Amino acid sequence: MQNMQDMQDLFKAIIKQDVKPFFSERGYRTKDLNFNKTEGQLSYKINIQKFKYNTHKQLSFYVNYSLNSEELAQYRPASSLGLPHFYVRIRNIVPAAPERYFLTPEVDVDKFTADLLLHLDQGLQFMYTLTDARAIIEYYMPKIALHLSEETFGFLLDTGDTETAEQYLKQLQAKYGAEKRWAILEKKYAAVWEKYGR
Repeated sequence: MQNMQDMQDLFKAIIKQDVKPFFSERGYRTKDLNFNKTEGQLSYKINIQKFKYNTHKQLSFYVNYSLNSEELAQYRPASSLGLPHFYVRIRNIVPAAPERYFLTPEVDVDKFTADLLLHLDQGLQFMYTLTDARAIIEYYMPKIALHLSEETFGFLLDTGDTETAEQYLKQLQAKYGAEKRWAILEKKYAAVWEKYGR
């Protein structure tokens, strides 16, 4: 049975020999397990996050994708500074990808690496469909997520799409209106409306 160091070495080898070249060929800069690229107003970051509780028998990791938009940054509340505008685990945008990747002594390394690179590429292809601020907010609006909700209101109102902003507010109220925090959220949205509404 291989020990944990072997799994660590295997992981490092896959990152060095396969993952880093994959990203560098596509214009990404590497720092540790982070891969970054800026194109126009969009900044991409892919992060490989090792699982906290790896054992001597296996090493596992997550793959996270994030995106920041200069266009959306102007609507960002102080409470959200530093958070990416778009953030997902690979499984959310590449259905064939696992929630977490596992390296064990039994793994077929060639197949594992080929699958990982395929999934990384499919994740990037999805990210490149988010071509601007509108595309990012349209990803989150149907989910009625609180993430990006203030930025969404600011963007919609500032671009004159009051109808969509009103509809979005009704959806948020239907989902979160019964919660105690709704009073706080409502004040935030009212402030955004006052600032950007026409």
